[in-house]
Amino acid sequence: QVQLVESGGGLVQPGGSLRLSCAASGVAFSIYEMAWYRQAPGKQREVVATITSNDSTHYRDSVKGRFTISRDNAKNTVYLQMNSLKPEDTAVYYCTGGVGVHGDYWGQGTQVTVSS
Repeated sequence: QVQLVESGGGLVQPGGSLRLSCAASGVAFSIYEMAWYRQAPGKQREVVATITSNDSTHYRDSVKGRFTISRDNAKNTVYLQMNSLKPEDTAVYYCTGGVGVHGDYWGQGTQVTVSS
C-alpha cells in the first residue's frame, strides 16, 4: 500500500522558516519524481517545486530563492525548506510522487499559515 505522509506545517510569522517533510512507503522511492503543491482557500492547486530521480529541481517563480526541495532516498523522504515566508505562502501543502512524472500518489496535506 502506497502512502505519502506530510509533516512540518504550522503557524509562522512573516519572514520565518518551516521545513516540510514527506515520508513515502510502499514505493520504489529512488526512481520517483517528487513534487510539492499547495492550495490556498478559493484558489486552484499549484505546483511549488519538483525534484527528479536524479535530483534535478524546478521551482515556481514566486518561491525561487526562498524555498529548497531536496530528497533523501535512504529515508524515502522529500523535504521542502521554506525561508522568508510571506502571508501569500499560506496554503495547504501537498506532497506527490510518481514513476518518471509526479502525480500518481498524493499525501493528505499539511497546513502552513504565515501570519503575525
